[in-house]
Amino acid sequence: QVQLVESGGGLVQPGGSLRLSCSPSRSILEFSAMGWYRQAPGKQRDLVARRTWSDTINYADFVKGRFIISRDTAKNTVYLQMNSLKPEDTAVYFCHAILAGSDYWGQGTQVTVSS
Repeated sequence: QVQLVESGGGLVQPGGSLRLSCSPSRSILEFSAMGWYRQAPGKQRDLVARRTWSDTINYADFVKGRFIISRDTAKNTVYLQMNSLKPEDTAVYFCHAILAGSDYWGQGTQVTVSS
């Protein structure tokens, strides 16, 4: 079983920054893809950013130029740096990973952007 442990959410003012972290129970190099999704109340869960085994990175249009996905293999952690945050970025953010064709999800971390 794979576990994904997230951290880094919280309350931030518009225009501020936050960094989310995701640490899996297995080496991040084993996963065919790792990334972040988000879900606002009453809305579907949407892809935010994803990095595949071939180092292909995809961003949702609504975060391009503001969010950056990265990883630190030494710390076995994937990050989502979120800059220029807007109130509409408020959501629960989930770490997601694919291993051997199976999907794994973190427990989610709340990000609230409000003045």
